[in-house]
Amino acid sequence: MTLTHDSPVPGVSVGVAISDAAAATGLSTHTLRYYERAGLMLDPVERVSSTHRRYGDADIAWVQFLTRLRSTGMPIATIREYTELVRQGDETVDARRELLVRHRVAVLHQLDDITASLAAIDIKIAIYEQKGTNT
Repeated sequence: MTLTHDSPVPGVSVGVAISDAAAATGLSTHTLRYYERAGLMLDPVERVSSTHRRYGDADIAWVQFLTRLRSTGMPIATIREYTELVRQGDETVDARRELLVRHRVAVLHQLDDITASLAAIDIKIAIYEQKGTNT
């Protein structure tokens, strides 16, 4: 899905307003501004002459990826580290891969914990269902 609005100048995209970027990412405008202040955006968000932010497709895609990292429990400091590595270019591909592999292992452990917790809940539900049918 392309969110970039057509520009009156052919070949120049003007992006979308922060409210549209918030809707596209599921984040609040406050969070988007925080991500920018915290140095989590790859590039500075463009601004139009009125100083309003304009988010391009690449900005939206990046924020969506950051949201995935956050939803899996990656700390902001680690996201900042990852962002800095991306900014440094291709020579950091191995370091980025290693960072994501470590995070993947942590996410797999979280999934194991959640799966065990879900099994415990299912057992408890089954006990309650059995008690409910015996009365």
